Amino acid sequence: MLRICLIGLGRTGKEIAKLILAQEDMQLVMAVCGPNSEKAGKDLGDVLNIKANGIPVSENQHLEHQLLRFQPDVAIDFSSPEATLENLPMLGKMKTPVVIGTTGFDEKQRWKLNSLVHHHKMGVAITPNVTFGVNVLMLLTHLAAGILGDYDCTIVESHFSQKKDSPSGTAAMIAREIASSRNYGEDQEPTPIHSLRAGGIIGSHKVVLAGEFDKIEIVHESFSRTAFAQGALKAARFIYGKSGLYEMSDILNLKNALQAYMEKDPSSRWSKLAEDEFSHIPSESHNYNIL
Repeated sequence: MLRICLIGLGRTGKEIAKLILAQEDMQLVMAVCGPNSEKAGKDLGDVLNIKANGIPVSENQHLEHQLLRFQPDVAIDFSSPEATLENLPMLGKMKTPVVIGTTGFDEKQRWKLNSLVHHHKMGVAITPNVTFGVNVLMLLTHLAAGILGDYDCTIVESHFSQKKDSPSGTAAMIAREIASSRNYGEDQEPTPIHSLRAGGIIGSHKVVLAGEFDKIEIVHESFSRTAFAQGALKAARFIYGKSGLYEMSDILNLKNALQAYMEKDPSSRWSKLAEDEFSHIPSESHNYNIL
C-alpha cells in the first residue's frame, strides 16, 4: 500500500485526492494546503464535499511535523512555485520522493529546484503536464518537426481564465522539443506560442506545422482534470524507491515504445530516422538538470 502525501488542494489537487481515495494500492494519509487557507484544520472529506474520512488538512508550515507523524512513501505536489521550493528541502530531508506537477517556475526558481534536488539526492518526477496524451503529442511533435525541417511551427495553448502562468509549462516543453529536433542554436528565434486564458477551459495544446502548400496540426485536449490525476498517480507509482530527476517521457517509457514500433520493420528508413531523432532521449534519467 503506497502512502501518499498530497500538497495543494486546488482544482487539480482535489481531483487527485478523489482518485487516490478510489485506489486499492494507495492510501492518502495527509493533505497540505497553503498558509492562511480556509481549508486548514478541516477534514479532507469536507474539502472534497464527500463523507468525512479522518484525513487532516494542514498548512505547509507544519509539513515537517506531519511528515514525521504520517510517514508517507511519496508526495504529490500541485501547489505553487514558491510553495514547492519551500517544501522541497523538508521532503528531501525526509527522503520522500515527490511528483511535482506545479507549473510557472521562472528561470531562477528552476535553478533553485535543480540545486535542491541535487543536494538532497532525492527522487523527483517533474510533470508540468501529466496527461498521457500530451506527452505523446510531444513525441509526435519532435518527430514531425525534425522531418519537416523547413515548415513553420507555431504552438497554440488554451487554459481556464485563472491560470497564472502564460505560456503554459507544457507549451514551453513542446517548444523545447521542436528546438531539440531541429538543433536550434541560441541565435535562432524560439517557436512562437499563442496563449488564451478564458472561461473554464481545462487544457488544450495545438502544434501547427505549415509549409507552402500544406500543413499538419497535432492537437491534445483535456476533457476532465481526471486526466491529470491519472498521470499524477502513475508518476507516484513510478518514482517510489527511485532517486534522480525524471520526466513523463521516462514514466511512460516513450523511447522504448517508439523503438518497439520501429523494430517491426527494422529495414525501414523510418526506423533509422527515429533512431537518429531520439538517440539523445534516455530511457531512465538520473541526472539533475532536466529543467
